Amino acid sequence: MRKCLTITILLSTFFGSADVTRHDIENVRNTYGERAAMRVSSWQDLLAQLKGSDDQIILEQVNQFFNQLYFVDDKFLWGESDYWATPLEFLGASAGDCEDFSIAKYFSLRDLGISDQKLRLVYVKSITLNQFHMVVAYYPTPSSVPLLLDNIDGEIKPASQRDDLLPIYSFNGSKLWLLKEQGTGQEVAGQASRLSLWNDLRARNSSTQFKTPLINYDE
Repeated sequence: MRKCLTITILLSTFFGSADVTRHDIENVRNTYGERAAMRVSSWQDLLAQLKGSDDQIILEQVNQFFNQLYFVDDKFLWGESDYWATPLEFLGASAGDCEDFSIAKYFSLRDLGISDQKLRLVYVKSITLNQFHMVVAYYPTPSSVPLLLDNIDGEIKPASQRDDLLPIYSFNGSKLWLLKEQGTGQEVAGQASRLSLWNDLRARNSSTQFKTPLINYDE
């Protein structure tokens, strides 16, 4: 894959701890139903079980957990062209698009102690599907070829084996990088505030009000 410029946003800044309170679960239950509350509880159980585990085990388990949910376009699920759901909204709806899968995975990996410097959310162009897409990239070392966590291809693979994905930009904290050709280096393109959806997500995450999807996948 070609090199791409990156972003740096500590998800703890956006989401806080992944420790969900009983009040949070009750709010999820009231908005989405009992099965949604059970999914949130299962998420918390998974994080508790994975604390202190090897990175590879964490990557595999987190990727598998969220890939059980439905992939649905924002227009059909939320009635908006582009909506970044919080992890609780994603689990509550049991569905979301690629950004929702990636955000929930990234947040979970950060909470489990994986360094932010090892992680990036990467916007790509899926050549096969002819559409934009988002995945999570994990770098074992700064110079390593990253491993990609993807909801379309559930098997975690090195980026070098994903010729179907063309990187556009990536982010993981407070800086934004755009696509650069191999060998031309990387230059900071701007601050994370350029991503207005991140700011919207941060503002909504502390709210006890959740967005209700147009489709109920638990019926």
